[in-house]
Amino acid sequence: MILQNFIVFEGIDGSGTSTQISLLKKNKDIGNILFTSEPTDAPTGKFLRQMLKGDVPVSNETAAYLFAADRNEHVNGSIVLGDDKKLITGIKEACKSGKTVISDRYIFSSLAYQSISCNPSVPRRLNQGFPLPGIVFYFEISPKEALKRITGREIKEIYEKEEFLNKTVDEYHKVLEEYRDSGINIIILDATSSIEEINAKICSAIGNL
Repeated sequence: MILQNFIVFEGIDGSGTSTQISLLKKNKDIGNILFTSEPTDAPTGKFLRQMLKGDVPVSNETAAYLFAADRNEHVNGSIVLGDDKKLITGIKEACKSGKTVISDRYIFSSLAYQSISCNPSVPRRLNQGFPLPGIVFYFEISPKEALKRITGREIKEIYEKEEFLNKTVDEYHKVLEEYRDSGINIIILDATSSIEEINAKICSAIGNL
């Protein structure tokens, strides 16, 4: 199932997805949109963030299950909004109500990241039942360049290593190719372009919904 008014931003850490979502939030010409992200701000997602920081070590397979559990709440849970009107859970319900939902990361992240650290069949099996977005924006950037952007971050995550991210980019390319004929509009963005150029391309595509 494809939710045409569901949009996903994908790319490795440092590719600029969060920057573009922040710009869209300020754009008063684009209305009726709810913004969200994975891991979520639900209890399941908060636990995942602890894991990503390395505070809660788990096996690679367990991590894949945890991401899928958080995603299930994200997609199939009731609509819950945060103080900033960020959608915490309830993607399916929000889309059915006529809202456009934009998520920073979705199943494609799991298929790319988890396929490196455990058997690729595990994340694919866990994520096969989730609805697909109408549009996926993939932010293309080299791991070396992406890591330069996040050097100053106070909190580093367990996946933020160049060798691992090189493999992640390869997996992302495989995943996007797998979904090429799925009905999703996959848009590849050069993440090294100016913020304004990228934003213009995104707004143009969203405006065609």
